[in-house]
Amino acid sequence: MTLPKFILGDNTDHPNAIFVIHTDFPRFIINLEDDEVEWFEDFDQHDQKELELETENLIKEATAFYDREVARYEE
Repeated sequence: MTLPKFILGDNTDHPNAIFVIHTDFPRFIINLEDDEVEWFEDFDQHDQKELELETENLIKEATAFYDREVARYEE
């Protein structure tokens, strides 16, 4: 099965949260309500520097994905 790069998720235990799941490496869930990120990967010091550079781009991509999905629902 081929997974999409991003998946929207919600949970009734967190009614205000907007979760976007990133399925490619590095895998993570971001809550767009507060930009909290939970990583599914373990990183070493070398990875940490690269991750810091990439995190901003990944958050922008996740936010753009959410905005696109919401716009499609509104059509």
